Amino acid sequence: MIKVAIIARIGAHKSFASRGAHEKKVLEKPTPFGNSVPLHFMEFDEIPFVVLSRHGEDRYSKSAPFVNDRANIWAIKELGIDRILSWSAPGSLNPEIAPGDLILVDDLLDETRSAPGTFFEGKGIGVIRQNPVFCPEIRRIISNTLEKETFTFHKKGVYVSVEGPRLETPVEIRKYRLFGGDLIGMNLAPEAFLAKELELCYGALCYAVNYAEGMMERPYVPGVLFEGLSLPEEFARVEKVEAAFPDLFLSFLPGVVQAERSCLCGEAMKRYKLRGDIGEDFKTWIL
Repeated sequence: MIKVAIIARIGAHKSFASRGAHEKKVLEKPTPFGNSVPLHFMEFDEIPFVVLSRHGEDRYSKSAPFVNDRANIWAIKELGIDRILSWSAPGSLNPEIAPGDLILVDDLLDETRSAPGTFFEGKGIGVIRQNPVFCPEIRRIISNTLEKETFTFHKKGVYVSVEGPRLETPVEIRKYRLFGGDLIGMNLAPEAFLAKELELCYGALCYAVNYAEGMMERPYVPGVLFEGLSLPEEFARVEKVEAAFPDLFLSFLPGVVQAERSCLCGEAMKRYKLRGDIGEDFKTWIL
């Protein structure tokens, strides 16, 4: 039985395959919200898992505003999976978080505008508390595993999720810093909120790829990634941690799979079940 899905970078299945994970099959799953991205069914040390690449299989073919999060989360739920590990590469809003640092985010500020943020459009359900935002059991497992690593690791961080695909203006970055943001990216919302609506455990490990606009004095450089926001030495540090990410996520799998589901993520909709508004079949909540 598959318990874990990893939502990750472009062509992430190739990264896991290069570490010895075996791909069993791949499919796009039809859902009421359209097709999911390709689902790669993989196995490593006899642990089965599924890998999804948000933005594309071989290149960055779909920017953040156009990722079909509802289809992807629905497909994961329909497979009987109950735990999601998210891999994201945001910018840093915090001078203490440098490019190449690892961050186990614990809170989320949603600044998206047009991405569908709920499965329950037109329904009288879905008023769900958002503390904790991320599954505490997954956070505990990741944190304990990373204690053994040599990377600079921050156990907490506030992720500001923006819509994109453009990057932010200097004054927007100042605003998000005033709000308490530590990181800024385009992946975790509405993804994390949709996972909670379907009672899935969801945890996110990030690595910072650059300092956000205005954090450092950086001249505009056409034709390079982020147009000069990152220095060559910062890119080198990011590439090192990026190369290690498949190994890190594979190291999380045993703990995540073996852990009893002691968190309350699976009871997010319990109030509506007790009221008789919904039953156990998640499809009937929405269709």
